[in-house]
Order: sequence, then structure tokens, then C-alpha cells
Amino acid sequence: MAWSLRTLPTLSEDQFLQWGKLLEERTGIQLVFQQKAWLESQIYARLRDMGYSDYDSYYLFVAEESVDSKLEWARLVDRIAVKETSFFRHRESIEYVRNYLQQKINNQALHDSFDVWSLGCATGEEAYSLAMVVNDCFELAAISPFYGITAMDISPSALATGRKGRYGKRRVEQVKPDEARRYLQLCADGSYEVVNKLRDRVCFTQSNIINARQLPQVQVDVIFCQNLLVYFRRWLRRDVLNALVDRLKPGGLLIVGLGEVMDWEHPDMQRTSDDQVQAYIRQTQ
Repeated sequence: MAWSLRTLPTLSEDQFLQWGKLLEERTGIQLVFQQKAWLESQIYARLRDMGYSDYDSYYLFVAEESVDSKLEWARLVDRIAVKETSFFRHRESIEYVRNYLQQKINNQALHDSFDVWSLGCATGEEAYSLAMVVNDCFELAAISPFYGITAMDISPSALATGRKGRYGKRRVEQVKPDEARRYLQLCADGSYEVVNKLRDRVCFTQSNIINARQLPQVQVDVIFCQNLLVYFRRWLRRDVLNALVDRLKPGGLLIVGLGEVMDWEHPDMQRTSDDQVQAYIRQTQ
């Protein structure tokens, strides 16, 4: 019987728990039982492409430590972990970074490069949105654009899309007309390409945020981590955030999704008073 005519097999409760455990161990993503049908469809698509006839045999394959198994796991995670995003998805948080940098420039407190991390960057729209507002500040002040955005994600295919910097019309709907004129080029096929001066400032790199303590031991000005922690257990959220604190410069800014973290406190971090964003400043020593 052709694959297209087969009925989608159902994951048993035990199988769902088994797959959920593997996914959480490797990515930190926690699934609830209400997502079982969605998980079935994602796994089945890869299972079918690989020629397996049941969930258990495919699970045994991806759970291995061979090179082929790791490559297949990466393909599966692409289906499961990559979330749809867009430019300026939460403009208030992006604008908060603009205001933060503008204050540093106005106070002549920018003595080094301005470095930003975009964590869980998916296909790059968030990183380029940050690059737009950061570049605005440097151009407005008529100073050399000495900045860099490091965009990290677990998905190789999402990162590849980010490096290309080309997006469909729907993804750029939140970009203001003046921003689009300066930072996007309309392509012949109707898509939009990020201009080179921004793409040159954004570096895309693969990283698994659940291993936050293994991130480079550098200190940056801004860590932007939205729409990511919500998929983790509370203890893992706290562990990731504690590790990120050590990667911030004194006075550095950490932004998470509004409401994603409710019970986290750190002696070196002070939450800002703006109730439209969830932002923290690392206290100077």
C-alpha cells in the first residue's frame, strides 16, 4: 500500500513518554500529552521518509550514537523544535534594546564593541530585527558601527535560512516602511533580502541552550532570549538564566519573554520597572 494512503499510526502513552523523555534530555523541550497528535505527525513524516514501519524501530535508530543516527536526529529536531517567527515579533522588547544602547551612547558609556546574543534565533528574523535597531543607533550618532550579533539555535536548517537572509512578505509585515527601505531589498520573486551591511554583522552558530554553561566564556552587552524558556521545566529555566548572568558585562541587559519566568531571582540581577518587557540589568560591582 502506498504511504500516502496509510492511516497515521497512533503513539501509545508509553511511546509518547519515551519520545518525550528523549526530546527533553537532548533539547530541554517539555511536551504535554495534548501535543501527542502533533508529535505523531512530526515523527511519522521522518519515519516514513527513512523507510521505517513503526515508531519503536525508528526510535531505536535515532537513540543510537552513530553518525547517521545523529544526522537523522537533527532532521527530526528541525521539524519539532523550529518555531515560526517574524521580524519585530515583540517590538517592545526590541525597542528596549534600542533605548538601552541609545542611553549608553548619550552618556558616553560605550567604550568597546556592542555585543548581542540572540538565543533560540530560529530562522534569524529576531537577530536581524536587533541588528536594525542597533545599527540605527550607531548611524544616528554618526559613529562607526562597532557591534556584532551572535545568533544561536539548535537547528542547522533554521540557521541556514538565517544566513541567507531572505524572507517572504508575511515575515516582514511588522517592519516599518522606513526600516524596510533602509534594511531590506525587494527581490524579483517578491521575497525580501536583508542588506549586506546587516548580514555582515550577524553570525549564526549552532548551540543547544540547555548546555548554557558550555557557551563561550565571554561577556556581552545584551542577551535576548524570548519564546524559548517557556518550553523548559522551571528548574532548567533557572539553570539557564543563572549561566547567562555570567556572560553579561556589568550593567548588561537580559531580556526574556514576558511571563516566561515568574520565580527567578539572582543577587547580581535587578529587574527593570517597564511592565511591557521582562528585562534585567546586571548590577555593577
